[in-house]
Amino acid sequence: MALVYAVVHHRFILFSHSTLLLLLLILTSKGEGHGEDCPDSFDCGYLRSIRYPFTKVGFPNCGALPIQGCDDVNKTGIKTIQLTKGGTHFQVRNIDSFKGNTISIIDQNFIKLLRTNACEVFTYVNIILPPPSPLGTFYVNDNITAFKCNRTEKLVTNPPNNFFKNSSCPNYDFYFGGSTSDDEPNNSFPLCSPFHLPVIGLGFALSGNPFPFLAQDITFKFKPSDECERCHRDKKGPCHARNNGQIYCASKRRSSYWKLPLVLGVGVGPWIIVGLFLTLRYFKRKYDSAHLQLQPSNSAYVDPHPNGELESNKLFFGIPVFSYEELQQATNNFDSTRALGDGGFGTVYYGKLKDGREVAVKRLFEHNYRRVEQFVNEIELLARLRHRNLVSLYGCTSRHSRELLLVYEYIPNGTVASHLHGDLARAGLLTWPIRMQIAIETASALAYLHASDIIHRDVKTNNILLDVNFSVKLADFGLSRLFPNNVSHVSTAPQGSPGYLDPEYFQLYKLSVKSDVYSFGVVLIELISSLKAMDSAREKEEINLANLAAKKIRKGAIGELVHPSLGFESDSEVKRMVNSVAELAFQCVLGNMELRPSMDHVLQELKKIDGGNFEFDHLEKIRDCVGSSRSEEIHPPLDETSMNKKQVSSSPKSLTEIWESESTTPNVSG
Repeated sequence: MALVYAVVHHRFILFSHSTLLLLLLILTSKGEGHGEDCPDSFDCGYLRSIRYPFTKVGFPNCGALPIQGCDDVNKTGIKTIQLTKGGTHFQVRNIDSFKGNTISIIDQNFIKLLRTNACEVFTYVNIILPPPSPLGTFYVNDNITAFKCNRTEKLVTNPPNNFFKNSSCPNYDFYFGGSTSDDEPNNSFPLCSPFHLPVIGLGFALSGNPFPFLAQDITFKFKPSDECERCHRDKKGPCHARNNGQIYCASKRRSSYWKLPLVLGVGVGPWIIVGLFLTLRYFKRKYDSAHLQLQPSNSAYVDPHPNGELESNKLFFGIPVFSYEELQQATNNFDSTRALGDGGFGTVYYGKLKDGREVAVKRLFEHNYRRVEQFVNEIELLARLRHRNLVSLYGCTSRHSRELLLVYEYIPNGTVASHLHGDLARAGLLTWPIRMQIAIETASALAYLHASDIIHRDVKTNNILLDVNFSVKLADFGLSRLFPNNVSHVSTAPQGSPGYLDPEYFQLYKLSVKSDVYSFGVVLIELISSLKAMDSAREKEEINLANLAAKKIRKGAIGELVHPSLGFESDSEVKRMVNSVAELAFQCVLGNMELRPSMDHVLQELKKIDGGNFEFDHLEKIRDCVGSSRSEEIHPPLDETSMNKKQVSSSPKSLTEIWESESTTPNVSG
């Protein structure tokens, strides 16, 4: 019986191979000499949907001008074109492929010359048109003809009446006016060099000064070739190019070249499906039986579903389970160009699921021996949490997966760190109201975690994501842990990020919810100053931002800490709020955790500041307390549960056990 089964499987495999070969031949026959299939339109980030005569670089035969950058992970990233092969990349500002067939580009060098009214505008290299295509040509949409004439040679004696002369530049006179379709101007300047200048429109009155009507954007308009014009006129569809350069009407190709594949597909389609199904089923069984469970020997992780419920129910801690292959496809095989960033435990990639959802896929580092523990820890915590300012966990891979992957909602607008002092930093973009919103929403997320007996343990601006409306999504729970509700702190080796690490936690191994408060205080200072939490370029005693801020606040020099773009000196309301937030941040970063406020108290104070009701009385008390080294409690009374928490000191035995199971050095996540 086993022999018969093996023979049948062998024949099915041979059969499926032959049907696959036939399928490939059929699919190949449709495209022979015709180039690739052309979608009706392409998604191209901020340019939105584009279509013929424009295309993207992966489909060169589908249009006359390919746009580069359409497939970038960053949807707001700059899209460019090249006017010559290997030439300069010009930023594309706008495309109209539905009505006008125009494209507007930016030449930064040309713009600089225009802004300074420089004579080099007229000697600048002539505007280069996009390269010609069998589909048609481009021309400058709105332009005037200009002529550069050597003044010493007196080449022009009787210029046309509709041309103006500009003699403001040395050695040359410039004549401009008329249009490119008029042959008379060319005859009037036979010995001068003609060139074209882009203008803001053609309905204005010219004068001797050309700069007011010159356009910063250069707009090209597409003119289809005669054959392509016939495609449109006869309503046969868009015009495309074959690999040999010949052109054809797309709809005509569909009606003729697909007849044979369609007939063959109907005939052999069912057999192809059966063969593929049996082949995939055979290899899946072979793979499942041979694949070992992912269970490192040095991990303390115990599988909560030892009998295989995970695969049958497709849920793990109540969240969906994805296959490795599905996420591999979603991230284009973990393409490095799709990497959104690296953390302490893994790399995060942009991906798109089959159902259209955009996701962020975290791929845990193989060399991290605690990856299974951190994998399960993050799933267990996020599966039980629901808050609008916490990133959502869509799912994960199973214990049988070749790699441990976590799938989150994709947050497209980067991190707070990138907007404050990273690659997305732009003066004036993060206004003070936006920064206040970020502070309040982050505090709300942390207060929710603490109310759920969870310490985040890695609060930093790199872990605060922003959506398109600059709303907060707190992320990265790999270091987070449940906190016993009957103690004030636990003893554990310090983990976190330099600059954000609670001094008592780092020095005394005392982890508390107040450790998150300290880290959040540093975040508040970053929001005020746009400075990094740690920067070795600063003076030695100011490398740590918390130390720098404390020094400024103690001497009443908060203004020296505030980023100039916030309007601290010019806007009294901004000044009031910044002063209040700085004082609150000062409370949060106090060295003694007992003097720090609770996260819920911080949230309420931020809301008061935003509403103009913040009171300074207790802040003066803090300064006095720090100055005299008194250790009285200065934050509002804790709730009844907090008041009943006991101070638990760490014994040498418990500390030794912790050190044996955890790293002896801070785990710095990036």
